[in-house]
Amino acid sequence: MTDLVLTEISNQVLTVRINRPERKNALTHAMYTALGDAIEQASEDTGIRCVLFCGSEDCFTAGNDLGDFASGLKGTFAETPVGRFLFLLANTQKPVVVAVNGPAVGIGTTMLLHCDMVFAGSNARFQMPFASLGLCPEGGSSLLLPSWIGRVRAAELLMLGGAFSADDAYRLGLINRVCDPSDTEAAALDACQKLAGQPPAAIRATKKLLSHPVHEQLTATMLAEGELFAERLKSPEAAEAFSAFMQKRKPDFSDFK
Repeated sequence: MTDLVLTEISNQVLTVRINRPERKNALTHAMYTALGDAIEQASEDTGIRCVLFCGSEDCFTAGNDLGDFASGLKGTFAETPVGRFLFLLANTQKPVVVAVNGPAVGIGTTMLLHCDMVFAGSNARFQMPFASLGLCPEGGSSLLLPSWIGRVRAAELLMLGGAFSADDAYRLGLINRVCDPSDTEAAALDACQKLAGQPPAAIRATKKLLSHPVHEQLTATMLAEGELFAERLKSPEAAEAFSAFMQKRKPDFSDFK
């Protein structure tokens, strides 16, 4: 387990903390491996009844570490660290709660679609800038977002990639509550402790039923998104977007067809 992802078990709750503040909690392949390992630990340990994901009071995650992902993804998507994490998250039977403060970029937003409850600080800023980076949606977002908030609003968030606030996320039904940033984690932990006190088999059954209607379609969508995402990482558009990001300039897509 990398020290960039910290875990702690208390009162049947596994807390998984993203801990890379100097890089705004940007996620590397090794960190995805650690996040996936944490979900596997929760799934296998009957003493863990709920999982809490969190960052800091200032930042959840800036998304993928572009330097780490610029070289592409090796192997089939489901076998990559990020793919493994997403599929473990989507398929875990244990309830998952998230505390979000500050930036929640890319997978920092799409992973929330697989979680059961989300509490966000008033300083939270959500964003899915995949198209702006020459990439495509991931994490099942191209399926789940339109079904949750409607196609046109999903298209705006996924195609234009603009940031939206915690109040916007609440209005769209993507989070449970907007909190003071200093209270976000406590609110999420309170929900975890309440879930841990519920009959565990009943909670698992409820979660399974909530996920069942789109389970097979979600798996197919995540695989298709993942393979296309890997292709897009090799594209000239992504190369220009990544280069512009590193050089702190606006990307120029005027000559692309």
